[in-house]
Amino acid sequence: MDIKFEKWQGLGNDFIILENADATSDLAKKLCDRNFGIGADGIFSVVKFDRTTGSENTDIAWKFYNSDGSIAQMCGNGMRCFAKYVFDNGIINKHQFSVQTLAGVVVPEILETGKVRVDMGYPIFEAARIPVKTADIFDFEVEGFKAASVSMGNPHCVIFTDGNTKQKAVEFGSKIESSPLFPEKTNVEFVEIISRKKIKVDVFERGCGITLACGTGACASVALGVKKGLLDEEVTVILPGGELLIEYTEGSHVFMTGDAQKVFSGVWYK
Repeated sequence: MDIKFEKWQGLGNDFIILENADATSDLAKKLCDRNFGIGADGIFSVVKFDRTTGSENTDIAWKFYNSDGSIAQMCGNGMRCFAKYVFDNGIINKHQFSVQTLAGVVVPEILETGKVRVDMGYPIFEAARIPVKTADIFDFEVEGFKAASVSMGNPHCVIFTDGNTKQKAVEFGSKIESSPLFPEKTNVEFVEIISRKKIKVDVFERGCGITLACGTGACASVALGVKKGLLDEEVTVILPGGELLIEYTEGSHVFMTGDAQKVFSGVWYK
């Protein structure tokens, strides 16, 4: 069967959305290959709600895989693309709705500007639930860096540093991702604080490598920055692919606002 798809991107973080097939690990590896496939950081398909999702209040669900074929629990940029896709294609006919993910229920909202604001839920500051093997998740050492860890439905290792964030992500990202400290591996963020309202972030994504943006990584960076008293509650996050607005007040949900755009549609011939 030939597979119809749409290609979407959020700040350069790109995804393949399958229209007439289920996302699988094998398809992810084939289609995401940038030389022999379509090329993307991840792949997902729409799952219309049924009782197997475990929540009678959920509007819709997705199946989502990273480019290496691993299952992705959550992806902020992917969620914005997913939300615009199901809204633009009439699969969902309301501006705010709930999506079942492996990280729990996520609520995106299509704004009048065309941007998507996503309720990313509570950040998780518990070592066993992140998971990370350290007594103090806010201050531990990995590969010579002082780091902190949090889960945004997926694990993050955040390193506040004084510059050269891209170089450090390239050089140390893979080593930290697969460190024994992280039983399920981890996303890695190198963060330069420009002001209390603005940060620069470079990311090594678990299962993808260096990417132009990471929505959950932006949220993780701000949540830990607020927790450490380094940042205000509303922060512009500068990523290589563009900017996100992240809002977080201690004890509440994290909100992420940014763009999502359709790039093209096509057919993949098996």
